Amino acid sequence: MPNPPGSQTAPLIEKETVRQALDDQSPASQRRRRFRPDVCDVFKAGRTGLETDERFVFDIHREAARKLPDLIHARVLRVSGGQNLGEAHAREFSKKRRIGIVFSGGPAPGGHNVIAGLFDAAKKANPESEVYGFILGPDGVMDGRAVLLDEKTIDAHRNMGGFSMIQTGRAKIDTPEKTAMAKKTCRDMGLDALVVVGGDDSNTNAAFLAQHMLADGVQVIGVPKTIDGDVQAKDSKGEVLCAMSFGFHSAARAFSESVSRLCSDCASDAKYWHVCKVMGRSASHLALETALQTHAPITLIGEDIAEYTDLEREKKAREKNAIDPSAYGMTLRRLSRVICDAIVRRAGAGKNYGVMVIPEGVLEFVNEIQTFIIKLNAIIGEYNRVRDTAFHDDFPLLKDKLERLARMARRAREKNEPSVWNSRDDDLFNDLPAFFQEGLLSQRDSHGNFQFSLVETEKVIMGLVKDYLEILKEKGVYKIGIERRIYEKTLEKDGLSPDYFGPALFKNYNSQDPLRVKESIISLKTLKSALEKEGSLKPGEDIPPAVKKIYEKSVPGFKTQPHFYGYDGRGADPTLFDCVYAHNLGLTAFSLIANGATGHMAAIKNLERGFAHWEPLGVPIAPLMHLEERKGKLSLVMEKSLVDLKSPAFQAVKARREEWLAARPGPDPHRKPGPIRLSWEDDEDRPLTLILNGNS
Repeated sequence: MPNPPGSQTAPLIEKETVRQALDDQSPASQRRRRFRPDVCDVFKAGRTGLETDERFVFDIHREAARKLPDLIHARVLRVSGGQNLGEAHAREFSKKRRIGIVFSGGPAPGGHNVIAGLFDAAKKANPESEVYGFILGPDGVMDGRAVLLDEKTIDAHRNMGGFSMIQTGRAKIDTPEKTAMAKKTCRDMGLDALVVVGGDDSNTNAAFLAQHMLADGVQVIGVPKTIDGDVQAKDSKGEVLCAMSFGFHSAARAFSESVSRLCSDCASDAKYWHVCKVMGRSASHLALETALQTHAPITLIGEDIAEYTDLEREKKAREKNAIDPSAYGMTLRRLSRVICDAIVRRAGAGKNYGVMVIPEGVLEFVNEIQTFIIKLNAIIGEYNRVRDTAFHDDFPLLKDKLERLARMARRAREKNEPSVWNSRDDDLFNDLPAFFQEGLLSQRDSHGNFQFSLVETEKVIMGLVKDYLEILKEKGVYKIGIERRIYEKTLEKDGLSPDYFGPALFKNYNSQDPLRVKESIISLKTLKSALEKEGSLKPGEDIPPAVKKIYEKSVPGFKTQPHFYGYDGRGADPTLFDCVYAHNLGLTAFSLIANGATGHMAAIKNLERGFAHWEPLGVPIAPLMHLEERKGKLSLVMEKSLVDLKSPAFQAVKARREEWLAARPGPDPHRKPGPIRLSWEDDEDRPLTLILNGNS
């Protein structure tokens, strides 16, 4: 609504202090844009060369060799100084180039610095070189939508989060038709090279594009991007070539700062269990890093859950010289019991509150859920492959989908034939909550993967936890421990003797631990009975109000607050680590292009050891590929990296679980990571996961 004549608003907003306060750019953002990341020594001299590093070898998959014959035997390339490589190299390195760059998949902090590093290196080699950004991801490559990037645009986005400079998209250039469109765009624009910034699927696409564009003379280079941290690279001997994708550290720090605040909050009002789901569909790297950053009382690691062994069941079977298959692997019911045990123990110490960190894909590591996902992926994928219509269009409602599955099970039973979906599957599936059934039957993502981020993972788990806690409450197991000081003051205030009622009320009255009401006392009636039995109360007498008050304090109420951390971390400003890492990846990508490489992923070796030890590399993508189930069929893709349960980082978390659970009196040992800063003096120089793994 326009200001009326004579309004004082216009003169007010013209004041310098007011203009500064209302400026779109905060002082912190302005400082970020002015910051220039350190560069590896090899980039400081000017020209760079490439040296083939024969130390690293790969186990080549037969299907990868068949589909990528011209790239499959490529070797690791180490970026080296190029000053002494002669005039021919100088002319080739410094020639004018037209380079395209595209973001693929979800945003990750640091992406703008990849573009800035590529732009800086290209302009340094030849000021007439041009860098084009494709708009809205791979669709921009196929449709020919690109913008010529200039210094003003680059400077406005340096060290800033998001992918807003050129935006991103989830399309894949994965069919002959799409590939032909991409090739035409590159030819029409006269591109010398295309840089694909993305995750495992995007780098897979980069390798196929490199193969298809060899004849056109267009180089294709990948850059590892994902906040999930599951894009890593090792050779066949386990030598780490790329320990982490950019964006991971920033997202983990953003999540951890929020989780840390919740640790402070729940310890303040002592009322809630905050259940924090963090991104990470296939791997739990973010949950692991968040645990290290915050020391949250409970953190679930999916890969650890998958290796779960019920030691008691295993022992009983061993005593009978038998094997109990049910002792191995995690079920939903068993997972809820593990969580309940931790909650009950904290409550016994007087802490009926806490913070729990859950990776969004944790259910993928649970036996029956993994089976359902595999089977439903196959059913939906096969249906879509053989029909002109789609499964979710033909069966729009949950009841329609359930009827379809029931018919499959019935047909298999009547014909006595093997089937992907049988009666046992149908019975187990129908026992799940309707909202979870709907989630498992929801649309798959563009890769054919089940979308865990769309399912209320925490609701599934915590529903089971709440049910079992009610059972433990009725059994008198789930109780809140009472501080002796509080008990004594409460009774003495009413003129009662604590020692007179204590032995009848508590099972550990002579202990110095928080006092635990006896398990047999589960109501006011059983409380009265216990006091009468011990002679602390005469028949017919009422329970003293102070004693009743203490009992009521011991009765737990389980309150939860769910939180999801994902998009906020993707859009965070990058940490100093990611600023420097991403910028050097951009410089590495240009070095690979300028020296004729294609089908390689820009990488930095020795991230675990700190900046002084970083070694820019080109890692061949084709040898990293294997067959993996996608959209109900096997596809050749770059392998995802899961949490290594033997790694020092995981072993450290495992060793500290009991300490961080803090099922004892006293404060919780939670850690405050603090805000993201652009100063080595105030911040860690790499993810804690890498710091620990670098000290192995």
